[in-house]
Parts: sequence; structure tokens; C-alpha cells
Amino acid sequence: MKIQLENIQPNDKSSFHLLHNPKLNDLFFWHFHPEFELVYIEGANGKRHVGHHLSNFTGSDLVLIGSNIPHLNFDHGIRTEYHKEVLHISASFKEKVFSEIEELEDVYELLEKSQHGIAFYGETKKSVGQIMKQLQPMSRFGQFLEILKLLKILAKSKEFELLHANPIINNKANKQQQRLQQVYSYIDEHYSQKIELDDMAQQVNLGKEAFCRYFKQNTGSTFTQFLNQYRITQAKRLLLAGRNITETCYECGFESLSYFNRTFKKISGENPSTYKQKQS
Repeated sequence: MKIQLENIQPNDKSSFHLLHNPKLNDLFFWHFHPEFELVYIEGANGKRHVGHHLSNFTGSDLVLIGSNIPHLNFDHGIRTEYHKEVLHISASFKEKVFSEIEELEDVYELLEKSQHGIAFYGETKKSVGQIMKQLQPMSRFGQFLEILKLLKILAKSKEFELLHANPIINNKANKQQQRLQQVYSYIDEHYSQKIELDDMAQQVNLGKEAFCRYFKQNTGSTFTQFLNQYRITQAKRLLLAGRNITETCYECGFESLSYFNRTFKKISGENPSTYKQKQS
């Protein structure tokens, strides 16, 4: 299964990419990506930080974020139980499909408008949130049809607020994104192995100290924190798939079971066995 962290991208052939209940509340994840992002969160009060916009949401939130708009993960700092669904839409898919099919012109206009950042409320938020919560177990084609349905609901809705008066254009996105993408791709391919910081820095033609500064500045976390977060996200996926804890530990690149248990609890707030029992 490809990519579990919010701003690590799926392969270019993928039109849509789903993240089912990713928990990043311990991570300050200020980031951007070329994909459009629709995020739904419920059961929590939190911070909505998109571009230059900063506000609080209460109970739930549904926001459509345009391509390359910097944003903070919506669950940052949340300590209560909550549920989150994230949908990424390929930027190329917008131009190749939504701009060419007359019946989807309103969806193309919606994605154009998303460069302002759009927060939805009322029945729109409720109905689209319910659809997003039901997507994960569907077939790829079933997901595709339901995603088109929810995009049409959003396109026709009058229950929304633009987060910026003018569209947000991130002029630094391309160069930074290319370098970050190299890092993310390397992690995705090698997270089950030992990853040395020196090797990672060499991948993007930076010295070790320069890479550490660059990564912290662009992601809000150290490389080790980010790598551990990614590995724990993968570990949760394996535990849900029926792997035992020891298998999961070593498949996700941890070199000792004790360190895996400590890291899992630090990031998730519970140990792996408790998590596995709760999800069964």
C-alpha cells in the first residue's frame, strides 16, 4: 500500500488517493503538495490553518485545499478521540478529465475555486463526511464513482466559506516539492530497512547539517521524527491486516521490539497490543 503520510504522494497514475483515519496529532505537519486535498475531521475541536488563514473549528470540519497551498494537519495537538478522512486528487486529473467533460465543468470550477481554500458547513459537510467515511472498503471503481458524486455535491453547494479573498499561489512549491518528493519516495521504498541520515542527505545533494535544517524548515519536524511517524503509520496498517507485533516491528524498519513499543506509544498514545485489540 503506497504512502500513508499526508504529503507523501501516490504514483502519477493514481487519480485519487485515500487516507483512512490517519492520526498525526503529535506531528506539527506544515506542508504543501500539488494534489488537491479534501479533509474531513469529526469528534474534535481543532485549528484550521490553511495558507494565511487561521481559525478554530468545533466538532467537525470539511475543507477543500487547492494545489500547493501550505497547510497544517487538522488534528495537530488534539488529545481527544476523533476520526479523520483525507482525499487527494491528482492535479493532472483536473486538467485531463474535469476540463474536458462538459458534465464535470462545475467540478473543474470547484477545483479552481479551491485555490482560495474552501470550508463547507451545514448539510453539505454532514453528507460529504458520511460518504468519505464509507469509501475505504469499496473497490477502486466504487470509490471513483462515489468521489465523483461527492465532488458534484460540493460543486453545487451554497454552504461554503472562502478562506482567502484571493487565490493562493505558492511560487516556491515546484523546487521544494521536487526535493521533498525525493525524500518521501526514498522513505517509501526503504522504510523497512535501516536509513542513515548521511545517505538521505546525499540523495538530495545536501550536507548532513544542511539537510536537517532544510527538512525541519519545510516539514516542521526532524527527519527522525518524520521517519518514525511514517513507520508507525505503516505499522498500524500491518497490525490491522493481521500481522503480529514482532513481525510488524521488523517489517517497518525498527531494530528492537522495545524501541518499537516505546515509539508506538509515544506517537499513538497506546502500545501496539492495545491498539491491535481495540481494532479487532
